[in-house]
Amino acid sequence: MGKHAEIMAVKFKQAPDVNTAIALLHALCTKKPVYSPRIANKPLALYGAGKLGRMAKEYFQAIGIPVVFVVDASAEQYKDDLFWNDTAIINPQHVSLEHKQNILLAVCVATVPFTTLQSFLHSDGWLDFVPFYDITEAYRDLHPLGNGWFSGPFGAEEIDGVDAVLAKWSDDTSRAHHLQFIAWQYLREEWFFEGAPVTTTDRYFIPQVVSVLHHNEVFVDLGAHHGDTTGRFLELVDTQFAAIWLVEPDLYNMHCLQEKLKSRLVGIESRKIHILSCAVGDLPCNKTFFHGLGYASQLSALGQTNAGVITIDELMVIEPTFIKMHLEGEEYNALKGGINTIRNSRPIIVATLYHNRLGIWQIPDLLMNTLTDYVFYMRQHSWSDTGSVMYAIPKERYIGAT
Repeated sequence: MGKHAEIMAVKFKQAPDVNTAIALLHALCTKKPVYSPRIANKPLALYGAGKLGRMAKEYFQAIGIPVVFVVDASAEQYKDDLFWNDTAIINPQHVSLEHKQNILLAVCVATVPFTTLQSFLHSDGWLDFVPFYDITEAYRDLHPLGNGWFSGPFGAEEIDGVDAVLAKWSDDTSRAHHLQFIAWQYLREEWFFEGAPVTTTDRYFIPQVVSVLHHNEVFVDLGAHHGDTTGRFLELVDTQFAAIWLVEPDLYNMHCLQEKLKSRLVGIESRKIHILSCAVGDLPCNKTFFHGLGYASQLSALGQTNAGVITIDELMVIEPTFIKMHLEGEEYNALKGGINTIRNSRPIIVATLYHNRLGIWQIPDLLMNTLTDYVFYMRQHSWSDTGSVMYAIPKERYIGAT
């Protein structure tokens, strides 16, 4: 768990077809991973004061690891930010050589490739730096945040499962992004495919989804957080919809969600909006819940409280037309608990894949084998595998949109 090797950038001239994708997967699986979780065995600083940097500060505070300072090229814009009033934010050019040689830098930026940042940090004199989530993985016994997981080797059944999923994606970009996902989780390599860019501005609402939206949607936002996704949905449908259901178990998130949506929902009939404070899974029950983590609040054995868990099939939703789920690793269970609704109502389904190993093939496989006459896409919406999303769209939507 010491200093890491350099992360490699692997470049391809085009997105792969089915046969090429399967061949690339099999070649990848013959390699030996060299990465592992990273303990903070020296003084720690953060690189990036944005959303991920803020989460990192709160995370390290929660597990008792002090942050010496934060490095950010836009340090000046944070000088009046109360969140950072107890932490120095330094422009990269003002960091001493001594600090660069003796501090572990947790990189809290996912909007550009890690290998791009790696080249800059090397040239700037930094000796030891890793993605933030690689550190969190070393402390899973203390804190549930786990986006830095490592897949480990694939067995024969898993390789067969991934092969089948690669063959069922509806375009080559999906195959490219699926391989990017696996290469990072297995080898910590960044794969690049020309013509299949990572898009950071259209998470949950790729063109294939936006083109089929209508003004009679029943939108179900599972893991609603502060309502940003619902807000974007409202913009795309010009606030014309049949109903919206928001499900969020974290009480602080729920408060922020309600406050944030007040102005957006002015003039909209209250009967069209349903907000539930609960978690979603495969069986109705109560489970321990770790609250206070923002968009990473989740069901966890480390939780401080209990949350009621319901299933999608139990929700009093009449024929949902669009289900978005970002459930910090509960996506697979939530889908299993909603099979009847999904089969009967045939909604658009958008689900995050990157929270655990089930996203490698089990979640796509479940949807691909449950749903008929759907198209399936996968897209990467950030780097360091913090934005892998699956899209399932019923084919009749495209007929209705023409």
